[in-house]
Amino acid sequence: MKILLTGKTGQVGFELERSLKCLGEIIAVDRNQMDLSDLDQVRDVIRSVKPDLIINPAAYTAVDKAESEPELAMRINGLAPGVMAEEAQKLGAAMIHYSTDYVFDGTKKSPYTEEDTPNPQSVYGRTKREGEIAVAKACEAHWILRTSWVYGVHGGNFLKTILRLAQERETIRIVADQTGAPTWARTIARLTTAALGNQDAAVKHIAATAGIYNLCAGGETTWHGYARHVVKQAGIQGLALKLSVDAIEPIPTEAYPLAAARPHSSRLNVNKFQTIFEHELPDWHSDLNICIRELKQGINAKP
Repeated sequence: MKILLTGKTGQVGFELERSLKCLGEIIAVDRNQMDLSDLDQVRDVIRSVKPDLIINPAAYTAVDKAESEPELAMRINGLAPGVMAEEAQKLGAAMIHYSTDYVFDGTKKSPYTEEDTPNPQSVYGRTKREGEIAVAKACEAHWILRTSWVYGVHGGNFLKTILRLAQERETIRIVADQTGAPTWARTIARLTTAALGNQDAAVKHIAATAGIYNLCAGGETTWHGYARHVVKQAGIQGLALKLSVDAIEPIPTEAYPLAAARPHSSRLNVNKFQTIFEHELPDWHSDLNICIRELKQGINAKP
């Protein structure tokens, strides 16, 4: 099976390039090789590669900057996935596209299911939702995998920011009224690969199970709770810190104004993924502890 993977330098793309190797030939591209804002180039690359499967974790993810660049965000998040899906359909190929909790408004009291009506409140959320619609419309064999609060060893993320601040500062202020599940990019990649199963039947498998699936870690916390766990666990693992857990001040969203609105609830119900693909989603604590250990080893290895 020939797989075209976008966003190879991103958090999820980096992990996917490694986990997918067992399924066939991986043609991994970054923005220099396939710029998602150039729709003609997107078509040309796909027609040249002729993949059996397109996997698209690439996206415009600068949530606040998107408010001032809505056209660019729409081309990358909304239009480009539609082009990929159209080309996949012409080739008789399948497509996996990653989306986000930001397609919801965050007001639901219980975790969001795949059947809940999206109501994005930001340019980023609206463009990601348009991408979902375009993929589902254009390609019969598709999975749309919604995730949330992604972190990893590779790339920039909240986890790495907190670890850096914990080594530099004695106090920090973190939002405590937004809820979600920190999700390791490696787990997203691992479970995507596991769900695909046998490479010889992967395309038919996607066609038979086409639809939207929530794919994020189990459990829930706030950004404040997330930061406290990071600092506590980093201390347990022996990382030298200036910041103590009790010096992380909880604040409301209103005290940290940003250009783009954030969902107060990013909780996603993962029962559908677990039932259809028979793979359990790990609790967010366990993955995070492992990732912190890997990051600590990298920090200690620096001269």
